[in-house]
Amino acid sequence: MTETIGRPILEAPAATGAGDQHMILNMGPQHPSMHGVLRLVVEIDGEIVVRLYPEIGYLHTGIEKTCEAKFYQQVVPLTDRIDYLSPMANNLCYCLAVERLLALEIPEKAQWLRVLLAELTRLNSHLIWLGTHAMDIGALTVFLYTFREREEILRIFEGLSGQRMMTSYFRIGGLSMEPPLDFFARVQGFIRTFPEKIDEYSNLLTGNPIFRNRLQGVGILSATDAIALGVTGPNMRGSGVDFDLRRDMPYSGYEKFQFKVPIATEGDCWARYEIRLIEMRESVKIIQQALDGMPEGPITADAPKIVLPDREKMKTQMEALIHHFKIVTEGFAVPAGEVYQGIESPRGQMGYYIVSDGTAKPYRVHFRNPSFATLQALETMCKGRMLADVVAVVGSIDIVLGEIDR
Repeated sequence: MTETIGRPILEAPAATGAGDQHMILNMGPQHPSMHGVLRLVVEIDGEIVVRLYPEIGYLHTGIEKTCEAKFYQQVVPLTDRIDYLSPMANNLCYCLAVERLLALEIPEKAQWLRVLLAELTRLNSHLIWLGTHAMDIGALTVFLYTFREREEILRIFEGLSGQRMMTSYFRIGGLSMEPPLDFFARVQGFIRTFPEKIDEYSNLLTGNPIFRNRLQGVGILSATDAIALGVTGPNMRGSGVDFDLRRDMPYSGYEKFQFKVPIATEGDCWARYEIRLIEMRESVKIIQQALDGMPEGPITADAPKIVLPDREKMKTQMEALIHHFKIVTEGFAVPAGEVYQGIESPRGQMGYYIVSDGTAKPYRVHFRNPSFATLQALETMCKGRMLADVVAVVGSIDIVLGEIDR
């Protein structure tokens, strides 16, 4: 390894012995199969991967440092842009962390709505993963089908928040506004037919011999390596590690929902594919339970200094506007302390670490995003495999460069 402009790269091997047949190859950062601006520096012996080094940083935004210059409530829109394929999961993790510092009690209806939206976000993210992963292997039709269903989810989000992707719908203390009158009916209509769509994807891919041969036995990651490298989520469960934060360290009322955590032991790309298909089915079950048992009540905590109270508690509209203006422009003080909050995002364990110095702005903010840890396992999964397998492995681990670079 040598240093170039402060970044380590793979050095061309000396032209002696077997090394004279090795070649250094760049994949990315502008490569359609890299799932973002990721550069892979690959040393190959013929078509066999000898070494692989991921180079990141092309999408760095400095969001963590930007958070320190914002009031706590103003940070929510920034979290949308970390993992832009599952923004509500980021909203949820950040809000839960600040609410722990504030010791806020969140109304049950807000908790159940958060669970419902988090699972819709999981479906949205998994649909993008499945469509793009299948397209990497050469199955273009599935990409068109998954984006058809994703469009329905985005329309639901747009009707709820006014935005398709960067929703910023969650708030510290609850949610930004009541769902529209047709929201629950639209969600019910979507999940009523969605299991049939999963069957459709499975019929196209699971029995396809080309797709199966490209994934089975490829990109193997053992349970020991998954734990040692910090891999979480579906990639970890595909290696036989039975752990899911929603079940084992529940948050936002997940302990009240019944669902299965799928596990596979093969640790290859095929196992990761099957795990996510089953997860989509389980998310549908959770959403249905949320719809059936949705409690009545407010969607924000009773904390006038943090969230805008109900209209009934405000004497005039002008009083409400003044109160809202103060919250936005002056923020609210958060007790000094530090907190780490983890959730089960579509890609694995997402964690927000926040340090408060007692003011209206966070002193430090750090995000533990699952894709960053998963990426360091890429060489372990690709070493000794064909160069064409790198594309299959990268697609199977479902990384997002926005949360890797931040």
